[in-house]
Amino acid sequence: MTGRDFLQMLFFALLIKPFMALFIGLRVRGKENLPKMDPFVLIANHTSHLDTISLLSLFPVKRLRHIHPVAAADYFERNKLISLFTKTCFNILPIARQDISPGNHPLDRMEAQLRAGESLIVFPEGTRGSNEEMGPFRSGVARLLERTPNVPVVPAYLMNTGRSLPKGEFIPVPFFCEVRLGVPRLVHGSKEEMMEALKTAVLELKEPA
Repeated sequence: MTGRDFLQMLFFALLIKPFMALFIGLRVRGKENLPKMDPFVLIANHTSHLDTISLLSLFPVKRLRHIHPVAAADYFERNKLISLFTKTCFNILPIARQDISPGNHPLDRMEAQLRAGESLIVFPEGTRGSNEEMGPFRSGVARLLERTPNVPVVPAYLMNTGRSLPKGEFIPVPFFCEVRLGVPRLVHGSKEEMMEALKTAVLELKEPA
């Protein structure tokens, strides 16, 4: 365990977990579906910066060093302070959205993490939406799963995080938020079939039976 791992554990144990439970009122359905082992890919809808925090807060703090939210390098590495904070406290995997080269290709970086036994949190919409309607999934996650067909996917749906901390706001307000987790699954087929299966798996959690 590195010093950065220890700082992340303290940050979540002393600040994030109590904040999400007591201030945000985060509830969880299907917590038994969280994988007990790495690697896995957790996919979810995306409306707020609270989304990543909500998902990470579900895991024991000792596991956090093996779980990497995939994040845009141009946003989360826009200065040294933000880069240090997000890498230390949230263990992000920054990926390029522009000036992509063989040395920084997003799929190569994500695949390397999975093959090293690490797990990823991916928002297939690619960016935060501004309402409850989920946007189209980008093909990157399907292409990643084509390369790593034996890695299970965990679908998740986040409720009300966009109301608690809307896009463009910086201070969250108390609002009962919920994470709904689906059963882990392997996804195969053509790229189009996989994208449809992944989006369906997330949308089915919006209105659970």
